[in-house]
Amino acid sequence: MDVADEGMLRKFQKELNSGTVSLILLAILDRSTEPLYGYQIAKSIEGNWQEGAPVKQGTLYPVLRSMEESGLLGSRVEPSVSGPPRKYYTITDRGRAVLTDWMSAWSQTRDFVDATLEGRNHA
Repeated sequence: MDVADEGMLRKFQKELNSGTVSLILLAILDRSTEPLYGYQIAKSIEGNWQEGAPVKQGTLYPVLRSMEESGLLGSRVEPSVSGPPRKYYTITDRGRAVLTDWMSAWSQTRDFVDATLEGRNHA
């Protein structure tokens, strides 16, 4: 792959990731039985990938803040014995409702893309 192709691939991956990070975060927090802080969320994402998660840890924090401002997440700050205070996130009732809608939209989009890539009819 030449440099131009690598650049196009990185741009495509970035655009694809920007639309899925929030969905992934809501799903992780919905499945969690306890509040999670950013590093735990990042490790959960990485644990779902064999090699290099497509979401970088540094990109999570602005998305988490935005989702909290939108009422999809709640948070609380707790002191940490091993460093600065940690901000723990939980999904809100509104976040659960949005997750349901987004999962449906994701399934429809995934099915459409898969059908197109496989050359199937979209009926």
